Amino acid sequence: MAKHLRTSGDYTIKTGTGAGGSNSVIFDSKTTRIKGDLVVDGTNTVVDTASLTIEDPIIILSRNNSTPSDVDSGILVNRGAANNAALYWNEGDDTFKAVTTTSDGTGTTIADTALAKIQAAEPAAASDVATKNYVDGAAGSFSLKVAGDDSTAITVASGQLLQFVGGANISTAGAEPDTITIDLGQNLTNIESISSATSNANLTLASNGTGDVVINDTLTFSAAASTPTASAVTKIYNKTAGGGGTGLFFINSNISSGTEGELISKKKATALAIALG
Repeated sequence: MAKHLRTSGDYTIKTGTGAGGSNSVIFDSKTTRIKGDLVVDGTNTVVDTASLTIEDPIIILSRNNSTPSDVDSGILVNRGAANNAALYWNEGDDTFKAVTTTSDGTGTTIADTALAKIQAAEPAAASDVATKNYVDGAAGSFSLKVAGDDSTAITVASGQLLQFVGGANISTAGAEPDTITIDLGQNLTNIESISSATSNANLTLASNGTGDVVINDTLTFSAAASTPTASAVTKIYNKTAGGGGTGLFFINSNISSGTEGELISKKKATALAIALG
């Protein structure tokens, strides 16, 4: 027979002695339904059922955490004898983590013992989480080709090293995170030819400060030159030998009104000295 109990005010059930009660209230029924809000003010709530269904689409954890304190929040899975598993927000690291842990859920922090694996579907959008298979596939399709001055193309595949090797007078050095430095040595050796890149352009050799340009070996003029235009500097060049007997000429607009002159050989100078008495 159904029974109804209605009161005109609050209704309190206390068990045992004391203001708060010390014994239990047990509802032994097939279904216990509470029509209205349920507020549990105790320190521990245990739901000992084989199936739990919650209609609320958004579950709030750490409800009374009103300030940004170091409180971890998430879901902990009891694994029995093995370390537990947790999927939670780590407040100290400011990130979501999937871990195994020795924590039992009674505190406010999760002590990680190891990161746990998370499986996901292959990404379809740019903001989707990438799987290892996707990353390996993308890296496997990577192909880079480089070529030197000789146009020989070299393919750098995934996992291979692209190395910059310096030749004579050139040194290379790498530095993290993304810098390759190429230096040209100050003392050039094994140089067989130096030429200007632009037609009719000057090639300038200049020392630093009051230093000289020093030639330690033979200076060879390999071809006859045309007489250059005179200017206020001395230009030296070679042509077919004339009266001076050297074939080495100079020209300067401040000397002989810019008329070219030939350096005289010792033999010619001696002959002229005798001839002139």
